[in-house]
Amino acid sequence: MTSKAHLARLGLFDARVPRYTSYPTAPQFKPGMGSKQFTNWIGAIAPGSRISLYLHVPFCRRLCWFCACRTQGTRTDAPVLAYVETLKAELELLRAALPEGVTLSRLHWGGGTPTLLPPAQMRDLAAKVFDVVPLGDGAEFSVEIDPNEIDDARLDALAEAGMNRASIGVQDFDPHIQAIIGRDQSFEITHAATEAIRARGIASLNADILYGLPDQSTARMTDSVQKLLSLNPDRVALYGYAHVPWMARRQQMIPSDSLPRPEERLGLYDSARRLFLWDGYDEIGIDHFARPHDGLAKAARAGTLRRNFQGYTDDVAPVLIGLGASSISRFPQGYAQNAPGTSDWTKAVRAGRFATARGHAFAGDDLLRARIIEMLMCGFATDDAELRATFDVSPAQLGALYRPALERFDGFLECTPRGLRIPEAGRPLTRMIAAAFDAYAMSREGHSTAV
Repeated sequence: MTSKAHLARLGLFDARVPRYTSYPTAPQFKPGMGSKQFTNWIGAIAPGSRISLYLHVPFCRRLCWFCACRTQGTRTDAPVLAYVETLKAELELLRAALPEGVTLSRLHWGGGTPTLLPPAQMRDLAAKVFDVVPLGDGAEFSVEIDPNEIDDARLDALAEAGMNRASIGVQDFDPHIQAIIGRDQSFEITHAATEAIRARGIASLNADILYGLPDQSTARMTDSVQKLLSLNPDRVALYGYAHVPWMARRQQMIPSDSLPRPEERLGLYDSARRLFLWDGYDEIGIDHFARPHDGLAKAARAGTLRRNFQGYTDDVAPVLIGLGASSISRFPQGYAQNAPGTSDWTKAVRAGRFATARGHAFAGDDLLRARIIEMLMCGFATDDAELRATFDVSPAQLGALYRPALERFDGFLECTPRGLRIPEAGRPLTRMIAAAFDAYAMSREGHSTAV
């Protein structure tokens, strides 16, 4: 039986499983968590420690059909400017709750399209952030940049504010595929944006590209990856397109019958993967690649790679606070998510309280399972010595936890003296193996295909 046949036998091409950027995953978050608990968790942060901060800007000039993010279109700046004022009010709430001396390890502006902010508002928002929580030594300030929605004035504003990493969404450079997914972004525009970013001394550049898009072929995928490589990004996320039109109604614009089959998706991924490896990138986890000098590659080599809502990260701050509508925060105590609707979020913040609407407080063996899943997703192996020391769990208890996964994925999951290990042949199954340690009831809805 071929390797692909073995993978098919184990259900790889039929499964829908989480990407495990958190555990428990966001569909498990429940109502009932509110502003008071969120405030208490902020207050429990150690004085003088470092945290990370995510600001969500859910506006776009145009809505791409492939996107399943919570965004809204706007042709004018008025709702965006009002949103920024509410973000500043939310930052004041954070100031009141934060212990003294806390600084930033990471600051990320995402969306949506944060680069649709006018330059004055970019400067104003950044100044407000740093007035509330200053950047610590060696901190990283990254921004998601739409090449169609950026100019010299806005890049100048971001560079002056301290942005030192930029992230560009590419998706695919083929004009035919761009037309199908509603994303018109030429290679020339993207190249000009990267040149303008680097001209301002911003040396670190991330890029996202998708496989599994409609009418994608190996030839088209190869051409797009080679164009991306000519831009020499420091870090690349190679994400599988998640077609969930029952959740993201705009995806109904994309013809389902033009999507590649799961077996073809695996071939598209492998074609892109080989190109990145041939060009000298290090492979990071299941879907990232990084130049050897990049912090992500260094973290992978050092065994300190982590996973959060932005994917793989070298950030080791124990707290990530999300501000803005729908943003998710992570604390040692659990997860908290803001109201998803802009109007509900605005109403809460203007009433003088955080807009926390749902979440999850860690209980039972949540943290043990979360760490096992993170280890598998980051390094394809567990470190039993760390697990035993951190969670006071015995070898026998770990063995009992491992046994069902070892039996199900026999030959694609191994038990070594150090712990579990996913060999090269089993790595396409990583998300499925991680799901074997998920103790929560899982629905196929809302999750992307396993490959």
